[in-house]
Amino acid sequence: MNLILNRFLILLVFFSGVFGFGQQLKGFVVNAKNQPLESAYIYNLNSKTHAHSTENGQFIIKETKENDSLKVGLLGYEPIVISVKPSKDPANIVLVEKTYQLDELVISQQVNALNTITKIDLNITPVNSSQDILRKVPGLMVGQHAGGGKAEQLFLRGFDLDHGTDISIKVDGMPVNMVSHAHGQGYSDLHFVIPETINKIDFGKGPYYTEEGDFNTAGYVNFSTKNVIDENIISFGLGRFNTLRTLGMFNLLDQNKNKNAYVALEYLESDGPFDSPQNFNRLNIFGKYSYYAPNNDKLTLSVSQFTSRWDASGQIPQRAVDSGQISRFGAIDDTEGGETSRRNLNLEFTKQVADNTTLNANVFYTNYNFKLYSNFTFFLEDPVNGDQIKQNEARDIYGFNATFKTNTYIKDNPLTLKYGLGLRYDSTTNSELSKTINRTTVNQRVKLGDINQSNGNSFFEASLDLGDFKLTSGIRLDYFNFLYSDKLINSVERSSKTSFVINPKLNLYYNPKDNLQWYLKSGIGFHSNDTRVVVTNLQQNSLPQAYGLDFGNIWKPTSKLIVNSALWYLFSEQEFVYVGDAGVIEPSGKSERFGLDLGLRYQVLDWLYLNSDLTLTRARSLDAPNNENYIPLAPNATLAGGITIKNLDGFSGSFNYRYIDDRPATETNSIEAKGYLVSDLNLNYTVSNLTFGVFIENIFNTEWNETQFATLSQLKNEDNPVEEIHFTPGTPFSLRASVSLKF
Repeated sequence: MNLILNRFLILLVFFSGVFGFGQQLKGFVVNAKNQPLESAYIYNLNSKTHAHSTENGQFIIKETKENDSLKVGLLGYEPIVISVKPSKDPANIVLVEKTYQLDELVISQQVNALNTITKIDLNITPVNSSQDILRKVPGLMVGQHAGGGKAEQLFLRGFDLDHGTDISIKVDGMPVNMVSHAHGQGYSDLHFVIPETINKIDFGKGPYYTEEGDFNTAGYVNFSTKNVIDENIISFGLGRFNTLRTLGMFNLLDQNKNKNAYVALEYLESDGPFDSPQNFNRLNIFGKYSYYAPNNDKLTLSVSQFTSRWDASGQIPQRAVDSGQISRFGAIDDTEGGETSRRNLNLEFTKQVADNTTLNANVFYTNYNFKLYSNFTFFLEDPVNGDQIKQNEARDIYGFNATFKTNTYIKDNPLTLKYGLGLRYDSTTNSELSKTINRTTVNQRVKLGDINQSNGNSFFEASLDLGDFKLTSGIRLDYFNFLYSDKLINSVERSSKTSFVINPKLNLYYNPKDNLQWYLKSGIGFHSNDTRVVVTNLQQNSLPQAYGLDFGNIWKPTSKLIVNSALWYLFSEQEFVYVGDAGVIEPSGKSERFGLDLGLRYQVLDWLYLNSDLTLTRARSLDAPNNENYIPLAPNATLAGGITIKNLDGFSGSFNYRYIDDRPATETNSIEAKGYLVSDLNLNYTVSNLTFGVFIENIFNTEWNETQFATLSQLKNEDNPVEEIHFTPGTPFSLRASVSLKF
């Protein structure tokens, strides 16, 4: 491996020598605390050349000589103009943070113009819950099954993503999606992240991104945590339904240019609005240490511990509510619930291995445990004991990622080359599906076994800047080994299969003006199938692919308004369908989706912002006749947005809304999942170091169903089963108050 890496570095340096020419200026862009700033724009006003700073803040700009003027800017920082002076040392440019102003945003200067949207949103309205973290991604809708216990149900671009089947999610380079999970493929529980530690959200829709692998079909979301916190924070909040949240974030080292460390702790508990108290609690502890070498090479170490437990009322049938048997917040089986935990260790390293070449790498380990009790069908299969099931697993994940990035030139045109390697290994023991009684007695084990799944990957990407045009092309190879040991068979039986998939990508960007960008994206992505499906049916496609195409733009028609739009198409080789009576998902046939994305960000005044994101979609199965080809729970339309006040005489706050339309719950659309429009309000007032906050969820007390499924079930007093909507009720009007101290 070392020989391969050394040869690759030699090639990168060689290419840099071949393509680089003319006088170059090397330097770093940092903030006032000497932290490197990524994606800052450096423009030579004399030679008209430009560059962007890398992950460690470094830039190299060509055709730059003494007394040239450089303009340096980054959204959220004061732009400056400096004169180039002779020096043997690299230039060190310090930018001072300031309030975001949309009129300062120049689209052509952004490395990723669409991701700038989440950067703006995160700065204007910081997140304060795990649901808020995901809702920062334009068009991504969230539904909670168990009030914060289970992972959320996700919707994006006409996909019912379940808990993450068709969206790749990472935090600081660590995967969140769980392959071959006991509850469902791609299960993504993001509750181990403390919202206030989030620094950046990187996202992309569609399968167009070379660095993204498994589950990147509808899109991807990558979160980055802060390397440093400006102030210590203590926060305490109380709310309806016996809700309590406490937060503490503390610097562990004095302000230091080279070293930073902090720890964050979060505790949350709530009974929820349910007739049977939820008894939910969650504890998060997160610590991070960062070290910067003199040349801005960076080493970070983060550790975290997450535990959670809850009782649940589960999904309830509409007929039981209509008949008065239970209330909307009642339960047929209130012995549902679960517990889960996750421990993470993550080491990240950024190094300038040559003048034009940067290495970004991380090595991670995760220990994960999960236990869930559910009852989807009540007394359909077992009229005496009921149909409660237990899903359980213990898992260790080991892995690393390494990406080399070199910035060079072909003649006058900047060229960026990326090469990456990665490995992920999951070792899951006692992955179980059992029939249980009251969470105490195992009635029958349906599945029990150990799963070992490994994924090695490699990719190459080249991005050529031709002035108004930018062309990005890449290819990715993923290799998988699936191994399952069935413990319900008398003899030890191991079933295995290996598979690989190659996915090309090609994207074109066109900037006819500083404030207008058109793009055409194309590519192929994939999601892996559950190991238990793969090894028991060798004819099944192990790595079904998705073929996508996006045509859109991002545009600033006025200095204070940003509009983005996209027409898109996605063909999937294989769909996943929810099976309510078993509590699992199963693969089915081909599907296609196409639609329209439309978003806007408008700064009405220095302190007043508007935002909105609309997605319209048509989703259909291709292997079924007309009128039987609907994809269950695939939304046709989603809309989310809000109005935000930022720093108005000490006041801040926002009014936010989210809407999802009525959608088919079955392939024939004979049963419909009802849509909803829900609005929230939060207000904060800051005086000195104290902030007083009020958060009102569902301000208009809308009666809504947060998650819904068409399920065949039978109640104890019924002679025959009934298929209809089963739902988890959305939170009614709820008020929480908080006070925070910074010091």
